[in-house]
Amino acid sequence: IMAYVVLGAYLLLAGQGSVEADYVIRGAMVYDGTGKPAVRADVAIRGQRIVAVGTIPPSPRAKTINANGLVLTPGFIDLHTHSDYSITRPATRANLNYLTQGVTTIVTGNCGFGPVGVAEYYRKIDRHGAGTNVLHLIPHGTLRRQVMGNVNRPPTDSEMNRMRSLVDREMRAGAWGFCTGLIYTPGMYASTDELVALAEVAAEHGGIYASHIRGEGTELLVSVTEAITIGRRAGLPVHISHFKASGRKAWGLSADAIGLIEQARQKGQVVTADQYPYTASSTSLTATVVPGIFREGKNSDLIARLDDKKQGQELRNAIEERLREHDGGKSIRIASYRRNRRWQGKDLARIAQEEGRSVLAIAIEILRNGGAQIVNFGMNEEDVRLIMRQPWVATASDGSARVPSGTVPHPRNYGCFPRKIRRYAFEDRVVSVAQAVRSATGLPADILRLPKRGYIKPDHYADILIFDPKTFRDLATFDQPEQYSTGVEYLFVNGVLTIDRGKYTGELAGRAIRHTSPRTSKQGE
Repeated sequence: IMAYVVLGAYLLLAGQGSVEADYVIRGAMVYDGTGKPAVRADVAIRGQRIVAVGTIPPSPRAKTINANGLVLTPGFIDLHTHSDYSITRPATRANLNYLTQGVTTIVTGNCGFGPVGVAEYYRKIDRHGAGTNVLHLIPHGTLRRQVMGNVNRPPTDSEMNRMRSLVDREMRAGAWGFCTGLIYTPGMYASTDELVALAEVAAEHGGIYASHIRGEGTELLVSVTEAITIGRRAGLPVHISHFKASGRKAWGLSADAIGLIEQARQKGQVVTADQYPYTASSTSLTATVVPGIFREGKNSDLIARLDDKKQGQELRNAIEERLREHDGGKSIRIASYRRNRRWQGKDLARIAQEEGRSVLAIAIEILRNGGAQIVNFGMNEEDVRLIMRQPWVATASDGSARVPSGTVPHPRNYGCFPRKIRRYAFEDRVVSVAQAVRSATGLPADILRLPKRGYIKPDHYADILIFDPKTFRDLATFDQPEQYSTGVEYLFVNGVLTIDRGKYTGELAGRAIRHTSPRTSKQGE
């Protein structure tokens, strides 16, 4: 209440008898992104910006939104998506599965995947529009593949210079940092020294280092230590993607991993993480069951190894061991497999039983046919909740812009953010609503060092979510994941009303947001 009075007094003391606005949102419970408790306040929007917050006098020219009983927050910022290509396609550029979660800004280039050529990528987004704003990270895997191919060796001096030059070019074009995916090829073939050398270039431009670390299972502590080391040596903030302890043998390691990060933070290093609020992950079957030493080259090379008399048996043994680690295939569910849609939504053990074959035989058949996307049930609820409580852990989906397609993807694509607020804040009270909101707004803005977004403040961009606390929830489940979330009553993207009384307006108000490098005069926002 006191904050509400102070804000109102500010407007009156500033001599604002009235406020020039396009919209005035009245009487909402406002969580401003700082983590402070909500206050009842009015918010005024003019053009792309918030122009006033507090007690706002009548504004006859403005459209009024009565938000009594509703919650107003900054639009959510998803630090980790794989929307790199889908956000540019006509069928999915509206990003409706994220708009209906309250997301107004997404980050692409994660896990080392995505386009290299950020200038053209941003131009494409601005040319056609998008439902959400888009920020891009430099994907190490794509960059390395472009320069070296999918090979398991160190770069030559010439190749290293070429990669460093590309990082410099991409940062000057507006990328927000450098990102690795160290369980995927070719990223996994890079040494720590290689990653430091490339991250140093991003650091010169004020970027961050984000990483799908080298191991999230029993290798978790070593992998977190490597990420922290890269940040310290290269001199830039470290961000750990989808922070988790995966696999039964790793359960409980999250506490030690948190301790490592806390130690680094106490020494003054900037280290943060993000998390999706589920106990299952999702990636490719290949990355899950095939060790990296067998993944060099193309899928045809993998098939040749399977067919090789000596190496084939070694590979089968390695795959079989990985399957044992995943409950004999019970914890691996097929999300998308074009060659046999009937297998989608079923785990490998069930498929094997129905087909009268071994789990290994089913896995190898899928690998021969180009692989599949899978959902991996490998996490522990206690670890998820412990990680969630850390004030430096943001919410991020690890999903992508999509429309229902008949596949069985991870429900995080449709429900990540409402699930965090509904289940873990409103219902289970693992975190406060204010902290849950901050983890999706002010915190990710701070991690990116993203100006004028993530907070409800005058002169900030009007990326604003208004939801009904009674109906804001995820409907997507692991069995029926392609269901849009409910409860978003209004959503503004850059001051444009994109969801109005629960309905998408058809607007493509998102744009590319370019990072401003201190080494150039290029303007971002």
